[in-house]
Amino acid sequence: MTLVYVLNGPNLARLGLSEPGPGGRPAYPELVRACQETAAELGLRAVVLQTDSEAELVGWLHRVAEEAAPLVLNPAAFTHCSYPVRDALALRRAPAIEVHLCNPYAREPFRRISVLSDVVDGTVTGLGPDSYRLALHAVARLTGAGTHPERRGATA
Repeated sequence: MTLVYVLNGPNLARLGLSEPGPGGRPAYPELVRACQETAAELGLRAVVLQTDSEAELVGWLHRVAEEAAPLVLNPAAFTHCSYPVRDALALRRAPAIEVHLCNPYAREPFRRISVLSDVVDGTVTGLGPDSYRLALHAVARLTGAGTHPERRGATA
């Protein structure tokens, strides 16, 4: 199976601990499970990680680049301000999709700016947990995972 990293930035592990937003938000463990199940259905193996640390996220992005692994990234608030995350993301050698649970264009003006979007293959926003599912579908399509019998069992 093709390995895909699903990396999550600050505060996402706290999903479900406060009042849900429009359309509801799952607790973080449910989001992890949904990512892993969707990935498996697509012939992918998802490693799902979350950090509140910019430095740790940069380290993970370096590892993703070294492994030439595909990536689904919810950078959360780092989207708007983290040039170190952007520079690490620019090193990637495989497909990368940026995701957001909410629609940043429906929030505060500063959230409408992404310093990362120009170094990813696509962005899925505003669809809650389905943002992740659609991003995983995009990764599967971009990598050809699960579509060729000879590729099953291969890693990125």
